[in-house]
Amino acid sequence: MSKYDIIVLGSGPGGYVTAIRASQLGFKTAVIEKENLGGVCLNWGCIPTKALLKSAQVFDYLKHAEDYGLSVKGFDKDFDAVVKRSRGVADGMSKGVQFLMKKNKIDVIEGFGKLKAGKKVDVNGKEYSANHIIIATGARSRELPSLPQDGKKVIGYREAMSLKEQPKKMIVVGSGAIGVEFAYFYNSMGTEVTIVEYLPNVVPVEDEDVSKQLEKSFKKSGINIMTSSEVTKVDTSGKGVKATVKTAKGEETLEADIILSAVGIKSNIENIGLEDVGIAVDRDKILVNDYYQTNIPGYYAIGDVTPGQALAHVASAEGILCVEKIAGQHVEALDYGNIPGCTYCYPEIASVGLTEKQAKEKGYDIKVGKFPFSASGKASASGAKDGFVKVIFDAKYGEWLGCHMIGAGVTDMIAEAVLGRKLETTGHEVLKAVHPHPTMSEAVMEAVADAYGEVIHL
Repeated sequence: MSKYDIIVLGSGPGGYVTAIRASQLGFKTAVIEKENLGGVCLNWGCIPTKALLKSAQVFDYLKHAEDYGLSVKGFDKDFDAVVKRSRGVADGMSKGVQFLMKKNKIDVIEGFGKLKAGKKVDVNGKEYSANHIIIATGARSRELPSLPQDGKKVIGYREAMSLKEQPKKMIVVGSGAIGVEFAYFYNSMGTEVTIVEYLPNVVPVEDEDVSKQLEKSFKKSGINIMTSSEVTKVDTSGKGVKATVKTAKGEETLEADIILSAVGIKSNIENIGLEDVGIAVDRDKILVNDYYQTNIPGYYAIGDVTPGQALAHVASAEGILCVEKIAGQHVEALDYGNIPGCTYCYPEIASVGLTEKQAKEKGYDIKVGKFPFSASGKASASGAKDGFVKVIFDAKYGEWLGCHMIGAGVTDMIAEAVLGRKLETTGHEVLKAVHPHPTMSEAVMEAVADAYGEVIHL
């Protein structure tokens, strides 16, 4: 039996990052992976979707070249080549993780791992043991009883990024990050897209102003949006697919080539031996403490299988914190109230902290500032005037309660708010920090100025 200090089950952005940090700390480390290094994020999620979205963005630029004083004739898309580029980017990233495993002297064990009592893992009939076993098996597309996926006419995100042919019509069920990103991509490529969202607003976890702006921008792009609506039945017996949609006005039947089910994720906790070991689970999630220890000593869990936000950067942060705690370092529990969320449709969405509604519900007396990109010199020059930056401060102490952005490149701007909140900065400190001109990031300073009645350019 091979013996390790730490075994990590799963090699997604939680698992492989955890393994590397463990190796850096001097632990003899192994990673068990049943498919591709990098997990869903690198192979079927975060990275290849961004490659698809970049192709869509470039295609949009070509369609609007005249807006920039340019003449481009005879251009078209090659859907198959767009998909191939995305797969190539994913393969390159996975090879990069292979390199990192070798560089950090981490053993990669290929196969399906099953936990056993006594801090052991069985992989295809061979046992491995460790002082510490970290579960990082991630999640997959969730299926609704009314929307069973067949991988052909009713698909999940995995099939959506590797279709052989571009559909003429697509229904996207769910308007979270996955739903709106694919809606933007396929609409940009020329597919007729309808979004069906159960709740009253698209991107329902976001601030209501952001939701309204995205709906406005999407409708302008030709995307049909149905909120407060539910797909109750699908019929795949014909050439395409028919969806029965329950709306406030009654039932409606939609026809399309394909339905993309983007209604959330399901944790990968089945058949990995949790019951055999006695690890506590509640409603699809492994229960852990602030340092990711389960109820059974020597077993830990991080990422999408735990109750925190199901985001790649959260899984990575949890894994690093977990192994640093194992190493005896002084670590602070992760602040889940200061986790940025990013959605990479166009316009992009980025947010951190409380929404305006949440701040009011918590009883804060708030100052709210908002600066539209239509008043930004850089945004005007870039031809990207859709969207705004919105900030929320506690009126009494100046605490930065929340920041919400929608617009071009805002996913690269949100870190200012995350860092500012981490350092407990106040509104006046942000206002007096000189921001470079002309940049999109000036909108943060201007939004803060608006909150305090000092805005210059609005």
